Amino acid sequence: MRASHKVLLAGALVVGTVGFLMASGIKETGVYFLTPTELAARVSADPSFHDVGVKMGAKVVTGTIERDVGTQTIRFAVTDGQVTYPVVYRGLAPDTFTDDVEVVVEGRLQPDGTFRATTLLAKCGSRYEAVPEA
Repeated sequence: MRASHKVLLAGALVVGTVGFLMASGIKETGVYFLTPTELAARVSADPSFHDVGVKMGAKVVTGTIERDVGTQTIRFAVTDGQVTYPVVYRGLAPDTFTDDVEVVVEGRLQPDGTFRATTLLAKCGSRYEAVPEA
């Protein structure tokens, strides 16, 4: 075997290995980003979808936020206007987390219909702009 063939074979082996590692890493860490309506459609089509990590973007339903300071648990509901899910999150909420704010929750949908969130992100309700000069 010539030296150039050995170099090409070694290069192909390296590229193949890197490609395999990238594909498997993306598969393990990849997360679906869905709205509540899309999540409901996925669950109705495939009931085993409860065990899949999901990021869900929606709006907090006004008046549903309940905080338990002792356990740092927050219960609230999110909706996209069509489907509503109750959410349970344990941890500290962002300062911008209030009623009617857009949120992204990451977690898993439980078989009882409750979304157990491990991450809670809240969109800032206003823009950060300079005050206009008088």
